[in-house]
Amino acid sequence: MRLSPISRLLCAGVLAATCNLAVAQNWPAGPIRMMVPFAPGSNNDTIGRLLGNSIGAALGTTVVIENRPGAGGNIGAEIAARAAPDGQTLFQVNSSHAISVTLYDKLGYDLVRDFAPVSMIGSAPYFLTVHPSLPVKSLQNVIALARKRPGDLNIGSAGAGTYLWVELFKSVAGIDAAHIVYKGTPQVATAVLSGEISFGVVTTVNAIAQVKNGRLRGIAVTGDARSSLLPEVPTVIEAGLPLLEATTWYGLMVPAGVPKNIINRLNAETLKALKQPLVLDRLDNMDIRTSGSTPEQFAAFIRTEVARWGIVVKASGAKPI
Repeated sequence: MRLSPISRLLCAGVLAATCNLAVAQNWPAGPIRMMVPFAPGSNNDTIGRLLGNSIGAALGTTVVIENRPGAGGNIGAEIAARAAPDGQTLFQVNSSHAISVTLYDKLGYDLVRDFAPVSMIGSAPYFLTVHPSLPVKSLQNVIALARKRPGDLNIGSAGAGTYLWVELFKSVAGIDAAHIVYKGTPQVATAVLSGEISFGVVTTVNAIAQVKNGRLRGIAVTGDARSSLLPEVPTVIEAGLPLLEATTWYGLMVPAGVPKNIINRLNAETLKALKQPLVLDRLDNMDIRTSGSTPEQFAAFIRTEVARWGIVVKASGAKPI
């Protein structure tokens, strides 16, 4: 008997639902891998291991971290996007992936189409720092000096997030300063300390010791609130430039097609993990403010971030670094 097109679609739907039910009932089927598309020892890696240990213990299995760095996190993202939608592969996403959507002409994955959000994890701010010998003590001082000496000063960054923030800063402040790109934020901090560059955008981990001992001066923090680790440094919002508010954020996703009940269980265990004292203490020491979410809230946040940084990429003409 030949089935009508509608009947074939109904049968396909029933078959897919049956397969999803079977996957969900047998999950987890052994160790789960968490794709961390950045190097061991990075903030992303530390976060992945903290959450992986907690989620694995709750599910009665092991979460194995797989580090696949390269191309701003896009190599690991592409591998994760191609994984089977069986809940056995987790993907740690961060703000650089939202930037990559527009920054790269071609990607081997689609952040929105190929992944299903699980939960937001948290976010951390950037710090604009200068050498104490430079005669500036506020963000407005920095802008005034840069306008007084157009093209004479330089500012360093490393990674897609700080790179785009510098371009945004130059545009919003209306300044002309050379943009020097480094391999990592530790190198940016070193360059500011040595006088190689005028200003540097770094993470709290790179800034805290040097700011506290007076070897660097913290000018502004890019979060919407002051850092608990460097509370003396004002925010860009306090400096009158709310458009410069930005953070590095972290989240958890799975390949598209993973059954909803698996996503919901992963979401629940992620939220539980983010309340554990050990996890909170470690993240606090990294200046990461936890902010778990529903899958739907995280999906909306990602779309907003893609659109926001897309505007900056197009306006600045930024290219992959």
